[in-house]
Amino acid sequence: MTLSELAGKRAPRSLLTNIPRLVAHYYETRPLPSDPLQRVAFGTSGHRGNSIAGTFNETHILAIAQAVAEYRAQAGITGPLYMGLDTHALSEPAWMTALEVLIANGVRVRVQPGLFTPTPLISHAILEHNRVGVDGVADGIVITPSHNPPQDGGFKYNPPSGGPADTDVTKVVQARANQIMEDELRDVQRVSLEDAMAALEEFDFITPYVTQLPDVIDLDVIRASGVRIGVDPLGGSSLPVWQAIGAAHDLNLTIVNDVIDPSFAFMSVDRDGKIRMDCSSPHAMAGLLALKGDFDVAIGNDPDADRHGIVTADGLMNPNHYLAVMIEYLFQNRPGWRADAAIGKTLVSSALIDRVGASIGRRVVEVPVGFKYFVAGLQDGSFGFGGEESAGASFLRRDGRAWSTDKDGLIPGLLAAEMTARTGQTPSARFADLTARLGATAYDRQDAPATPDQKKILGSLSPEQVTATTLGGDPITAKLTRAPGNDEAIGGLKVTTDEAWFAARPSGTEDVYKIYAESFRGPDHLKQVMNEARDVVAAALGGQ
Repeated sequence: MTLSELAGKRAPRSLLTNIPRLVAHYYETRPLPSDPLQRVAFGTSGHRGNSIAGTFNETHILAIAQAVAEYRAQAGITGPLYMGLDTHALSEPAWMTALEVLIANGVRVRVQPGLFTPTPLISHAILEHNRVGVDGVADGIVITPSHNPPQDGGFKYNPPSGGPADTDVTKVVQARANQIMEDELRDVQRVSLEDAMAALEEFDFITPYVTQLPDVIDLDVIRASGVRIGVDPLGGSSLPVWQAIGAAHDLNLTIVNDVIDPSFAFMSVDRDGKIRMDCSSPHAMAGLLALKGDFDVAIGNDPDADRHGIVTADGLMNPNHYLAVMIEYLFQNRPGWRADAAIGKTLVSSALIDRVGASIGRRVVEVPVGFKYFVAGLQDGSFGFGGEESAGASFLRRDGRAWSTDKDGLIPGLLAAEMTARTGQTPSARFADLTARLGATAYDRQDAPATPDQKKILGSLSPEQVTATTLGGDPITAKLTRAPGNDEAIGGLKVTTDEAWFAARPSGTEDVYKIYAESFRGPDHLKQVMNEARDVVAAALGGQ
């Protein structure tokens, strides 16, 4: 991908989203159910789209909310539904629409009026409610497109497990929502916003989460050390949570940006010239990086706070690098976890994690892309940690109980402060030590063109269709189309050697496939692996 001349620079006014126009299209544009691109489609993180493109409009939310209400009734979910939203411009209109439908269907909805509510706080609240075991079983909704550009909207449903809904749920909701759209919303029940607001149940998400933080992070050692912590919520919903954390626990914590602006005009531009609140991108995080010398550890979050970015004096850590550092530290400093608690990783996360697991005697469970595959393990304590290469992770409380079963971008940031305080080393310094012992890696992700037919073939390959026997000069040790950790289809291909690997998966939204690669032999070998990976995929596609 060519680096934009705007990358890392403050977004010019010409790049800002016209918010009134965006919101007007949310209400006025009618998506066409006959257009596959304008139908409801639940990916790994719910339904996402853009109101101007006709992919995220009031029609979609009316249909999805009605489908969720019907699903929870059929599933016997009778407790409250905990609902949050982030700071994207389309989130509040969608939140209002969903609320009108849910209340009309007799759903008890718990919200925090006047405050945005991050994804991890919704997961935490669901688990806390269901742990007590009274007042029915609870579930939740978060209105968010995660780190996507300002013009996007998103809708995620979390069932009683507290984590992202699996396909057994999303397929039902998606199919019913599209049927409702095709029937011109005739089955949608809806009350006025005034009646909906009068019926909702106000709930404080922040206080229980902040009060219980010592259960998952050693805040005493952070406080005693005086570690200097910087936080940039990137204009997202974590702002009031970080404010409460700093005040409640007397940490040396400074919020460097407290602006909430749906145009995200304060952001620096990402690599491709778009505004994107991606806390794993050095271009998007340029503002916090400019302050790296002011803090021992600095933390960034995306708008719904399910992703983390860690900055030290050495710069922004690569997400894969920090996952490996977190895993080694946690499993050496959490004696309350089960002795057999495993490490959960996605198949496109670094192989360094496998080496860490072997070095500390812990099983690594490799699953397809999607945090939903970690939910059950985090819920019952059989996974101590679950993490994705895209800077999403969660882990258990210090006593081995579940904290959240969705990605939590706040606790990895606080863990960076804990390990700095306890060991005297920043996470980046610990990573340098880790690679000196286990090997340094080079990692990359690129996109390659693919037609819809090619994407379909790639998504359903069999290992026998891969004829190559070597990769990067080394014998191929595995050709995978199912994840080794749970035997689930990966929707693509992964090829491994002892020193490198690549994975290829079709994009769900563009005519490209994503290709990930890693080498323990350095950047030049990584380029060779990436080039050969393209050839391997082309051969497997058979010239289609």
